[in-house]
Amino acid sequence: MNKQMLITKMNKQITKNKLEKKMKRKNPWIIVILVFAVLQFWGCQKHDEHHMVHPSSVEEIEGSDFSRVILTEKAMERIDLQTAKVDEMRFSPPRLVVPYASVIYGPNGETWIYTMPESRTFIRYTIDIDYIEGDLVVLNEGPPAGTIVATVGATELYGAEFEMGH
Repeated sequence: MNKQMLITKMNKQITKNKLEKKMKRKNPWIIVILVFAVLQFWGCQKHDEHHMVHPSSVEEIEGSDFSRVILTEKAMERIDLQTAKVDEMRFSPPRLVVPYASVIYGPNGETWIYTMPESRTFIRYTIDIDYIEGDLVVLNEGPPAGTIVATVGATELYGAEFEMGH
């Protein structure tokens, strides 16, 4: 083999080695970019699925300052929502009583409870507290005796009504 052919062959080998090194450097970046793109697409899919079913919905009540909060069955399970009935104590005159756990305090000292007029539906109701004795609240004004009110989970209903934590 002559000297010129040997140099040409060596140059071709050097060029080939350089190309192989470039390809090796580019391939990991292509893989990284492809993985990133797939993860972005997959993340968007998961995000959209998550937002398709909301645990609660809020509907305005025409002519009222209050809204109707409607929970899914799963949301009620997750917050372990529990209820009790407004009771009437046999005083003279009879007095309405609710569990202390059902009372929600507003930022300016307002007091409410959440009534449940139908399944999974809750409406905030203004109450006037006379006094608190242990875990019972004696009311001056409130919903009629027998009304179902939320106890455990009442604060979550308040958060849902005002879309806190979304």
